[in-house]
Amino acid sequence: MIIQGFKTAAVAAGIKYQDRLDLGLIYCEKPAVTAGVFTTNQVKAAPVIIDQERLKQGCAQAVLVNSGCANACTGEPGMIAARKSAALCANALDLADEMVLISSTGVIGAPLNMEAIEQAMPDLVASLGEDNFDLVAQAIMTTDTVPKTAVRTLQIDGKEVNFMGVAKGAGMIMPNMATMLSFVITDAQISFPQLHGALLKGVERTFNRITIDGDTSTNDMVLVMASNAADNAWIDEENPAGLRLFEDTLEDLLKDLALQIVTDGEGATKMITIRVCNARSEETAEQIACTVANSSLVKTAFFGEDANWGRILAAMGRSGARFNPDRVDIAFGDVVIVRDGLAVGGDSEERAAKVLKEKKIAVSIDLKEGAGCVEVYTCDFSVDYVKINADYRT
Repeated sequence: MIIQGFKTAAVAAGIKYQDRLDLGLIYCEKPAVTAGVFTTNQVKAAPVIIDQERLKQGCAQAVLVNSGCANACTGEPGMIAARKSAALCANALDLADEMVLISSTGVIGAPLNMEAIEQAMPDLVASLGEDNFDLVAQAIMTTDTVPKTAVRTLQIDGKEVNFMGVAKGAGMIMPNMATMLSFVITDAQISFPQLHGALLKGVERTFNRITIDGDTSTNDMVLVMASNAADNAWIDEENPAGLRLFEDTLEDLLKDLALQIVTDGEGATKMITIRVCNARSEETAEQIACTVANSSLVKTAFFGEDANWGRILAAMGRSGARFNPDRVDIAFGDVVIVRDGLAVGGDSEERAAKVLKEKKIAVSIDLKEGAGCVEVYTCDFSVDYVKINADYRT
């Protein structure tokens, strides 16, 4: 798919490893309406700090992203390096510096390899093309095992509007926006308030509902750029129907990327949906679902294919949310294993254990106290997760 107005590129700059794509560029031929959501971690990488300031103008024309180095916890030298990398890109594209956003991912605390970025910039800009988005997906990978992309198309007033998204993330993932890097481009004609609002809504129900290990990174961000090239009726406060279509499509694309991240969790062997329903409120349901999804004991039980429902109830109990344990039902797939807080007995655990052998598992928790329902997506903890993170810097 080609998104009108955009070109992309990626090269192997040698930022950390040789002969590996590690520097990507997204470029819009005209200033694009741009919205972003960033990490809530108090420790923020230099690119996050700079982008948050630059996005106050509501537009951008390029995103320069590198892997191999997070440029986080690098002090003033890191800020200088981040600004210099953006300036190098802006100069090569003949743009003002503030029209270039930057993003980094990799090891925290290491200095950014500016020599590699400077030497690679001419080739990066020269290789810009309309069909290189998959290369950008590869360039931002760290411990990811596969690149993550998604596309969507919709009709607004008879005009075709296209979306393309990319994401990276496999570890240090926790629903506390943001949870990784993701970049979405679209040719929709849309005003900034509507684009920003649609992004916030979409992120809340997608990226903020995934967790792999409960850690929120220093570099997380989601950026959405709209080139306004599709010639659709403007999506603004006077076009609520078009806005709903846009919001639904963007959320669907973000959910696709979010689930790809969970499925590719470091060392993961299973993708798990934790569904909490009939809670007193949606907030209560989310609090319980997130606690269960982040429980190391629950996640290791899934890896061992052990239908250990007691760990789920225990996690629920320490979530801080109010509920009546004597009313709780728990099911693995379509197998009810707990009813009214007690084991169903019989062959329920044996049948539930068979469900846990599947690659995709749904856990349903019914509180029977209200109408609040939430789904959170997670994965199991395997031996490989420990190995990957024990050896991350080596």
